[in-house]
Amino acid sequence: MSQKHLKEAFISNLNGTSLLEISLGLSLPPLCLLCRGLLLILYYLQYGKPLSSRKYSLLLDFTVLISPLLFSCTVLSPVLFFVPTIIAAFCAGIFSKIYSQRKHDTRVPFRQIVKDFQKTFLDSEYIPAITVFRVYINVLTSISILAVDFPQYPRRYAKAETYGTGVMDLGVGAFVFSNALVCPEVRQKSCVTQPKFSSLAKQSFSIWPLIFLGVGRLLSVKSIEYHEHTSEYGVHWNFFFTLAFVRLAASLLLAIFPKNKSWIVAINLAVFYQLILNITSLKTFVLHGSNGRDTRVGFLNANREGLLSLFGYLAIYMASVQVGLYLVRCRNSVKDWMEAVRFLLLTVLVLFIFLHLSQAHADPVSRRMANLSYCVWAVAHCLTFFVCFVVTDLVLVFTKLLVKGSSVPSCWNVVKPPNTSKKHEAEAVPVRREGKLPRVCLISAVNKNQLLFFLLANVMTGIVNITIDTIHSKTAVTLCILHLYMFCNCLIIYTLHAKNIVLKFW
Repeated sequence: MSQKHLKEAFISNLNGTSLLEISLGLSLPPLCLLCRGLLLILYYLQYGKPLSSRKYSLLLDFTVLISPLLFSCTVLSPVLFFVPTIIAAFCAGIFSKIYSQRKHDTRVPFRQIVKDFQKTFLDSEYIPAITVFRVYINVLTSISILAVDFPQYPRRYAKAETYGTGVMDLGVGAFVFSNALVCPEVRQKSCVTQPKFSSLAKQSFSIWPLIFLGVGRLLSVKSIEYHEHTSEYGVHWNFFFTLAFVRLAASLLLAIFPKNKSWIVAINLAVFYQLILNITSLKTFVLHGSNGRDTRVGFLNANREGLLSLFGYLAIYMASVQVGLYLVRCRNSVKDWMEAVRFLLLTVLVLFIFLHLSQAHADPVSRRMANLSYCVWAVAHCLTFFVCFVVTDLVLVFTKLLVKGSSVPSCWNVVKPPNTSKKHEAEAVPVRREGKLPRVCLISAVNKNQLLFFLLANVMTGIVNITIDTIHSKTAVTLCILHLYMFCNCLIIYTLHAKNIVLKFW
């Protein structure tokens, strides 16, 4: 077999992993974020000043936020069940040290600290968990698209052929989910009135970079005979096209239906699509082509997976719009966010019950078709992932209350409660948002240039695969390549952010 066919076979005919293992893997980024925050607070407690060196900040962020993920999806994957426990224990140790070493004049009873924490007011216009969620989806995707070509990356984490729940299967749906969280329909203030179809025209124009990137990927892959998994999206289709057309279709639906009813649209789309798959020959067509022998003759046959899965991804997008609208409601206290966490966890529980029923009575999870089970699974795990980041932020806010003056990038800022007295209203302390802080953070850097970061990852993945025989790489070489690959991506984005450069011109 040629190198191209070897690599294609290496990522084909896989069955995924368990929901439990994916959940354990998703707990790692929030724990890494918590660890980084606690280390910064401990540093401030020890030295009386924040870590100001950009060089050391980048090194700390990469070592704590990125490197554990690289190890967990390669050499530590056989013992993944122990990794979150070890990181959580390390975080508990740091917290214990912070609690015991805080200044004597701020030592108040623990119960009083908890009461004060619940009454703490937060910046209601900045939700760091959304930023961190979107950044980590991008980072995890960037790691996986290259790591999957190495033998140290478990085959069960790669995309399943037809049915199954691989880590990379979730990544596709999570990318769609994260994009919808900050779509214009969510970010637009309710008091702003704008003609719906003029907004649609604006959205139609804004997707051209995705179309451009999709065409660029198609031409480059075909011209250099790069290995590709045909049953993933088809012969000519790719994920950039999916993102573009889902966003366009969602804008059309949101121009027709009220955006606060997008969850109803999402349910109807997913259920109707599943019914069509079950009661017609559409499922057979998606899996085996019009002749039942996996023909790729004609545009529809050639790209049937990419075209028909649009219905499922559109349902995920619409569900995420509803989540985004719920999150941007004005919540200015810890207590408000604790109630939101309870509601989201209840929603997750209901979704997992529906997932069990859907897999038992409709169809198992299939990213290839983006069926009902896949949509429910993707939304449930994305909500779980997001809730973990909210809880992490709340823990860091609690810890910052123990050490007055400490700060953590990409974390909530504590603000003074609103003063009802008009006399003192002008004396309120202005809110300092993380996005306007002079300190440079890897998370905020990736957030500023997310599409560029993803594009860089795709280009560098291609370069590595062209120049290196990834399938037969030894463990030490694999780890070096993956770390160098991610560090280069992060360094470029970090440097751009430090110079306040945002490469966005659409």
